[in-house]
Amino acid sequence: MTEPCDLSAVEARRLIGTRKLSPVELLESCLKRIERVNPAVNAVVAMDVERAKRDAKSAEQAVMAGAALGPLHGLPLGVKDLEEVEGLRTTFGSLVFKDHVPAKDERGTAACRAAGAIVLAKTNTPEFGAGANTRNEVYGFTRNPFDTKRTCAGSSGGSAVALATGMLPICTGSDTGGSLRTPAAFCGVVGFRTSPGLVPHERRPLGWTNLSVRGPMGRSVADAALLLSAQAGFDARDPHSRPVDPAGFRVPDPIDLAKLRVAFSPDFGGAAKIDKTIRATFLDRIKRIAPAFKSCAERCSDMAGGDEAFAVIRAQNFMAAHLEKYRTKRALLGPNVTANVEEGLRYSAEDVARNHARQTQIYRGFQALFAEVDVFLAPVAAVPPFPVETWYPATVDGAKLGSYFHWLAPAYLITLTGNPALSLPCGLEPSGTPFGLQIVGPHCGDRFVLAVAHALEQHLKSDPATARPVPNLAKLTG
Repeated sequence: MTEPCDLSAVEARRLIGTRKLSPVELLESCLKRIERVNPAVNAVVAMDVERAKRDAKSAEQAVMAGAALGPLHGLPLGVKDLEEVEGLRTTFGSLVFKDHVPAKDERGTAACRAAGAIVLAKTNTPEFGAGANTRNEVYGFTRNPFDTKRTCAGSSGGSAVALATGMLPICTGSDTGGSLRTPAAFCGVVGFRTSPGLVPHERRPLGWTNLSVRGPMGRSVADAALLLSAQAGFDARDPHSRPVDPAGFRVPDPIDLAKLRVAFSPDFGGAAKIDKTIRATFLDRIKRIAPAFKSCAERCSDMAGGDEAFAVIRAQNFMAAHLEKYRTKRALLGPNVTANVEEGLRYSAEDVARNHARQTQIYRGFQALFAEVDVFLAPVAAVPPFPVETWYPATVDGAKLGSYFHWLAPAYLITLTGNPALSLPCGLEPSGTPFGLQIVGPHCGDRFVLAVAHALEQHLKSDPATARPVPNLAKLTG
């Protein structure tokens, strides 16, 4: 028998709305799963169980009273520990904020509450989101639920693991160089990097840069879309924000895969180093799904120079956010944050100008590609999940990487373009951990990406080699 916590968010919300599932029952099921599974993976960190129970009871009463219900009514929510939550310990994964308890929700959390979500827990993240391995000095490692000796990636690693194991039905995340997409790929769930400003973020220090975005995670595309319908909106504090109808994201639009012109590349035309097993897995998946499209051909725009452009612009963001902490509380900062700030201090104004210009060239070249194709497909990550104790892989297929984050090139090259991108579970790769297919759509084509991903998800279900994998919970708890 399916436990309530294993229901999709969409199905759980439907059952709540038809009085066939109580929000109290769903919350209790999630709490039991957390108690059973979380010790093995360490994905869920701070919790506010008493407030969640009160909110669940109130949600149940609203259903019974026939009140108007929001799209997330009664659904327990995990909030990434980079987002502020009223009255709930919010550390950003840093010793600097190990005792920080915000006085109010930030905009994204408040929007989810207003849509009926029950904020239950924070999910683990690396310090200030730096480094795509979810580990920090406050809460420790988060482990991959398919192999606890391996990383779940990051920085939204806690959210990805909580979803994969059924501890929570929906979770928030954020993405700079792949922080939604990479943990989703490693854990067999959906992570959606939205267009800048679609999910407004009022605390981003450099508001005009497009690198960092907020977005949804779910066990399915429909679940992620449901969460996005609460997160999306307009907020003038975010310079990228524009008027939008959030309800338009609630259910993915129907689409015919057979009408789509698809481009794919395993390595972005040579701009990204890719492990040979990931390359082979990706090409196998392309071979399996290509007949579903009108056309499917290998091609990519010019992404050369993307490594440097991302490094420089990323370092600017770290300087704006953390330079003062580096100067006054350096002893409390981890190696990734320190390295990013020190890298930023080495760059000149010439470096900054040159690489902003290169990002613009990459952006325009990628948009030209979309004048001839509808969708672009690529791997999400360059390597399989690596040992959890390792900060990052130093090489890819024997080639030394220039920085600790260069293994994320398949994700951050798309970040530079600003195009919406989704990580879709697509079976397992040879290590026995999930493989994620990156689906990229046109500029501001968020609804289109969700539609394509949803249709492709249904197509993939029929093949065991491409269906969404599920971790063995008995193995985790045995």
